[in-house]
Amino acid sequence: MKTVLFFRHGKSDWDADFDHDHERPINERGRQAARTMGRMLTDLGQAPHHIVCSTAVRARQTLTLAQEAGEWTAPIAFEERLYHGGPDDLLAVIRAADDSVRRLMLVGHEPGWSETISACIGGGAVRFPTAAMARVDLDVDRWGAAQFGPARLIWLMPPKLFAT
Repeated sequence: MKTVLFFRHGKSDWDADFDHDHERPINERGRQAARTMGRMLTDLGQAPHHIVCSTAVRARQTLTLAQEAGEWTAPIAFEERLYHGGPDDLLAVIRAADDSVRRLMLVGHEPGWSETISACIGGGAVRFPTAAMARVDLDVDRWGAAQFGPARLIWLMPPKLFAT
């Protein structure tokens, strides 16, 4: 079995000074949520073994804060396809993962995350708020065998579940 952790970037700062959407940062609420989710994942004993992150500023900031808070040590790769990627793009990234990785994290954006999770589990509608994480288990031994349809959504958790 292989596990994909989908992690959406934190709440964006629409008031920040940025030239292009790709450069939009996260706001304070997004920073707090990223830290919360990093700690939560570690507390669950489900820290990622490898991370592939969108190249967008808000995704990279979210990952950095979560990684620091959760003390994750997984290697990180940055992938342009995760910025505006749809299900086929994300499936290609998943299939390219090294087979030694058991728990792969993708850090990125909507609507790609909810569309891809829905495709992986064979349908349905998934609502994916900012800084939420989802765990999807694939019944495969090799990442290259991943496909849409037979996966299981184990959990989907927004950061407000852990707010104090």
